[in-house]
Amino acid sequence: MRILITGANRGLGLALAREACARGHAVLAGVRGPGSSVEQLQPLIEQYGDRVTILPIDVADENSIRYASEQAAVRFEGIDVIINSAAILLGRNQKLEQLDLEQLEQSFQTNLYGPILVLKHFLPLLRKGERQAVINISSEAGSSAGAYGGDYSYALSKSALNMFSAQLRAELGPQGMLVHAVHPGWIRTDMGGEQAPGNAEESAHGILDLAERQTTAEGGALFIDHRGVPMRL
Repeated sequence: MRILITGANRGLGLALAREACARGHAVLAGVRGPGSSVEQLQPLIEQYGDRVTILPIDVADENSIRYASEQAAVRFEGIDVIINSAAILLGRNQKLEQLDLEQLEQSFQTNLYGPILVLKHFLPLLRKGERQAVINISSEAGSSAGAYGGDYSYALSKSALNMFSAQLRAELGPQGMLVHAVHPGWIRTDMGGEQAPGNAEESAHGILDLAERQTTAEGGALFIDHRGVPMRL
């Protein structure tokens, strides 16, 4: 399969790129821009050659996303999977009295508008793929049922991402496209921190199983963890 992964140069995105390459897939590794660090992707390029395509794509900039889709269309007839992994977590532990609205706006720009715009511009390529799937990396922080009164910017943007995923499924599901919002678990990344109990490699393995349809969500749930177990919306 040809798999577009945003935020592919770090954290979960990097683990997903490694796992996808190891499984024999071609990876369009989305990085924020030409100045972004790609050192951690270099071993994949050296090992897998032209199966790895570095694609500058700043998910907070629609012009960047549009240009990336145009460049991808020149090289590929279609893509099979889009994994929206790029995300930011700002204002951790801020209570409502300290909430920075600029950080709230930045969080929505990256965590919600980014995936929306990626789908807007890459959907024509995805429609030409064979095993079409969209996986939006969400979080249990975006569960209304589990709201905990913190991480407002991150939690609200991820909750909205779940709604966008539901809208996508309603539009694209009848056409045979797989759509999920996936909680990858609390994993050891720059965002998750060293104290996190899970690891990105295990989550990436589960997410690729979902993309390949080796694992199916229990009861056809939209919002699931990386093993396909339903999460509470």
